[in-house]
Amino acid sequence: MDNIDQIVDARGLACPMPIVKLSQAMTGMEVGQTVEVTATDHSFVPDIEAWCRKTGHQLIEVNEAEEEIKAYVKKTK
Repeated sequence: MDNIDQIVDARGLACPMPIVKLSQAMTGMEVGQTVEVTATDHSFVPDIEAWCRKTGHQLIEVNEAEEEIKAYVKKTK
């Protein structure tokens, strides 16, 4: 994925902390910027999908591997 403006490392954190870290990162970002979040908690996938629906930010892509999940979110407002 190109054009990553911020990276959030949430590996080793359990729900809800990956979403909390993402939310904190989004606060300091501008509309149109993209954040990459890396997590190891597999409940992160449904959590980030729900968070994006609730907040209106765009979930660009989710890549699930055995041990890590990478998600890319664009700030829309």
